Amino acid sequence: MNKFMVILKKNENEHPPPTKLLNLAGQLCRELESSSPSLENLVEAMMECKNKRYFLTNIHVVRACVSVHIHKGQHDAACRLLEYCEAEEKEELVQLWHEIHYQRVMEKHQTDVLTPLQKFRCRKRNPPPISLCPEGLKNRNYSEKVRQHLHRFAAEVTANPDKKQRERLARDMNLQPTQVYNWFANYRRRQKS
Repeated sequence: MNKFMVILKKNENEHPPPTKLLNLAGQLCRELESSSPSLENLVEAMMECKNKRYFLTNIHVVRACVSVHIHKGQHDAACRLLEYCEAEEKEELVQLWHEIHYQRVMEKHQTDVLTPLQKFRCRKRNPPPISLCPEGLKNRNYSEKVRQHLHRFAAEVTANPDKKQRERLARDMNLQPTQVYNWFANYRRRQKS
């Protein structure tokens, strides 16, 4: 780590910093993940550097910075960092985005774990920014045609189809039988409320 600090100080005005320095930063962040004080010092040194945006192209550096921010309770800073970093691993960045918000909810409710439903609600309330999902989040809804067909079946035939009916509907609409089963279960739940 001392070697890194010396090289960082020596190259603080280099645009871009030497590749050797950027690679060393990523390697140190990966190695120090569990060692909080050393990692905090490393992150602080990189974030005070004029060239910090170059360091934020490395996913290991980004992960370390987010981890330090979360540890310090600086959730907004962690989110801003993710929005503007230039790391290419977008799926991992989205996962980090969700982790920040899960942590916020856990702190709010003073718990160490979230249920799948709590995580789902958290993701819905805090969608990742366009900078992390340029093509948008995957839409998990069915097409209008499929929904109309399912609604019509529920209204005209039954809202609780048996296994054969579900399998036929799945075949007709190119879905999995489980998807049809879940759609009808959710439909019945919505009708009750």
